[in-house]
Amino acid sequence: MHRWDLLGLENTSASDIVWILDTAKSMSDIMTRDIKKVPTLRGKSVCTLFFEPSTRTRSSFELACKYLSADTLSFSTTTSSVRKGETLADTALNIQAMGIDAVVIRHQSSGAPHYLAQKLKCPVINAGDGMHEHPTQALLDMYTMREHGVNFEGAKVAIIGDIAHSRVARSNAWGLTKLGAHVVFCGPPTLIPPDADKLGAEVVADADEAVRDADVVYMLRLQLERQSGGLFPSVREYRELYGLNRRRLALAKRGALVMHPGPMNRGVEIESDVADGPQSVILEQVTGGVLVRMAVLFRALGGGNEWAGS
Repeated sequence: MHRWDLLGLENTSASDIVWILDTAKSMSDIMTRDIKKVPTLRGKSVCTLFFEPSTRTRSSFELACKYLSADTLSFSTTTSSVRKGETLADTALNIQAMGIDAVVIRHQSSGAPHYLAQKLKCPVINAGDGMHEHPTQALLDMYTMREHGVNFEGAKVAIIGDIAHSRVARSNAWGLTKLGAHVVFCGPPTLIPPDADKLGAEVVADADEAVRDADVVYMLRLQLERQSGGLFPSVREYRELYGLNRRRLALAKRGALVMHPGPMNRGVEIESDVADGPQSVILEQVTGGVLVRMAVLFRALGGGNEWAGS
């Protein structure tokens, strides 16, 4: 079987993206069963190698493994030899030597999954690397959009907020534009990356203009932990200029989806009445995350055959 890694969506084909979305859809009945388990990946072992804090991504990968009957090894940097100076490569090679079949990695350094993919024989799945990409987040976002009837060809997706520090924005831009969507970035000029045009997205300065006639309004968290400070005057001003409230949402198409990768800063980038409102699909993104990660694991460990269920 040809090895398949998921390192990012920049180099993932549109046909592969659609395959993952279709497979995730066909797996959706598993989560409604009384016994949420199929034997598809029985006997396979997956290591979740997380060097950054995570709730949704790590939990959904581990649940995806369990639903497909794969065994999991959860790696924590706080109790590992990393604290003693062991390198990333040595850590991963030692884990591979134990018989691991795939590694899911989240790392603070951009390019860490690509580096591991050169060192390991087993598939590597990127669960977020620095400010580079977060491919499974973008895939679950696209899955959620499609489930709500968004036709990617020509759809307008407004992504608003801290674009510069967002691996989610990058992966969504790569993935959505490959499927024909029109992606609009909006945020403070200091939080727009200089290479935004290379991602295929249009950059708009005014949030009202970005939201107007959008099919999807996607809000990003201010990643203060990645910022050096002084990138915008105040949180209050940011909220007024870029936050999503009911007035701003009314500029979008009727029934436009409201999305957020989490965790949310309520009252900053999004108001609670919008986050909890009828157009919000934020919790559905979480559900879609398990399904998409099941599909990704199946592709990496089960081969390229169509999902037949079980």
